[in-house]
Amino acid sequence: MIIQERIQKDLVEAMKSKNRLRLEVLRGMKAAIKNREIEKLRQLTETEVLQVLQSLVKQRKESVEQFIKGGRHDLSSREESEIRILESYLPLPVGEEEIKMVVTQVIGELQANSAKDFGRVMKSVMGKFAGKIVDGKVVDNIVRSQLGG
Repeated sequence: MIIQERIQKDLVEAMKSKNRLRLEVLRGMKAAIKNREIEKLRQLTETEVLQVLQSLVKQRKESVEQFIKGGRHDLSSREESEIRILESYLPLPVGEEEIKMVVTQVIGELQANSAKDFGRVMKSVMGKFAGKIVDGKVVDNIVRSQLGG
């Protein structure tokens, strides 16, 4: 429960310092974690907590894109601030070079040589990165480029 304890401690600090944005984000994080615990009917593991936080970051990134398309730069900058707060609780994401190495290794192991093998390669690559922060879009692009699709 290390992450959840840190969130709780930071929540108290945000209340004391009257940092409204941080307080709102931390409350949202706690609520999302609690909702997932209710869904699963048990306490979440650290990995599951990280997945919840990753989904919150992903939602906000999608919101930023929509706000920019709609010309609402005030809202997009707020969402970006929230993303920075959320990302401070996540480990560093896996780098593109490491992803390329793993994709090359998996393609060799599976003897994949065409776009038909895309699903198998993606499943295997994502499995190797279980518990780590990895951008699925980046993996998708690398796999497609290496399979020639």
